[in-house]
Amino acid sequence: MTLSLFPQHTLQKAQGRQHLRRLLNWEEFDELRDARQSILLDTLYDSIIFAVGKGFPWVEVVQVVKFTEELLKETKGCSITEAVAILGNKLRDYQKQFNVTHLLALCDYFHNTFIRHYRLYQYVLSQDQEVNLTVAHVQMCAPPQPLPLTEGIDRDVWRHEQQVAELSAAEMQKRTGVLMLKETLSLEQKHRLQKAFGVEEAQLQLQHRPTLRREALERLVSEAIRIQIACLQELLQYEIQAAFDILDLRLQKKTLSLSAPPPPLPCITAGQAALEDSPKTSKANKGKKGKAKK
Repeated sequence: MTLSLFPQHTLQKAQGRQHLRRLLNWEEFDELRDARQSILLDTLYDSIIFAVGKGFPWVEVVQVVKFTEELLKETKGCSITEAVAILGNKLRDYQKQFNVTHLLALCDYFHNTFIRHYRLYQYVLSQDQEVNLTVAHVQMCAPPQPLPLTEGIDRDVWRHEQQVAELSAAEMQKRTGVLMLKETLSLEQKHRLQKAFGVEEAQLQLQHRPTLRREALERLVSEAIRIQIACLQELLQYEIQAAFDILDLRLQKKTLSLSAPPPPLPCITAGQAALEDSPKTSKANKGKKGKAKK
């Protein structure tokens, strides 16, 4: 493996890990499902970052990667005591590959990372793990572009406008409900009248009479009046209740208008500032004139 052209310290971690995978001739794998391979790649990647950060030459960086791979393989399934002994033997084997400073730094690095978390490494790299993974694709919607601050309004004023708008919408809904009820009752009244006339017509056909008798006519007129009065009564009750509701909504709007927040104070412009300073200037000029006369 050649790392002389490996720009590990200049790439982002995700790009650097993929570049390292290709240099190691590893096939692509699922980072979520193959946790063992992913952690192994992270370990090799971190060892390179360590070596580059400590100023190892590129030839020694390659040896650090080789050292890491061999250490992970040779300590697989060993106890922590055996792992410490293996680490010491490997450091002696590689003492000709590094100078004393880099060898000590390498020893400290593996003691503070690999040995300190040795049980975790063994659990992940030595045992097969059963992965139950559920992947959900969630669509993220970016927030809308905010309006310029110059078009903003005070929070209390905005809340007041929202409350007034809600009351106006409720009033409009009440009026719409009255109109809809009128149309519904009109259709229902026609349906009831047609039904009553149809019943009377059926009775005439059964009695073989071509014309209405007086009793039948009176009964039909009475039924029509009853239907009309029932519909008008229902409409009148709804209109009365809607009128009370609308008056209550208007009262609430009036109360809100009386308790409306005050408008924001206007910004002091340069011209206004000059006008405010003018009395002070005139007083100063008068003082100077008085001293001159003395």
